[in-house]
Amino acid sequence: MPALWIAHVTVTDEAAYKKYAELAGPAIAAHGGAFIARGGRYVQLEGKDRPRNVVAKFPSVEAAEDCYHSDAYQEALSHARGASERELLIVETSE
Repeated sequence: MPALWIAHVTVTDEAAYKKYAELAGPAIAAHGGAFIARGGRYVQLEGKDRPRNVVAKFPSVEAAEDCYHSDAYQEALSHARGASERELLIVETSE
């Protein structure tokens, strides 16, 4: 089943986070992920407001998890640590 990678982010260091974004995109694509929402308009109805929201679709939960643990994504993530506050989850879709 396909899965969605959902990130809610507050960027605290724009320059470092930009480097993360440059590296994360290719790492996500290499694992079959494709962005379906990336920092667009949103409406916060409940919970902690995070001004950057990203959704990527993967072929499976396993593909999304493999991406997260990959060397390429971990290299990207090293630029986001300390440059953002974030929550990230993977959820299987009902497709």
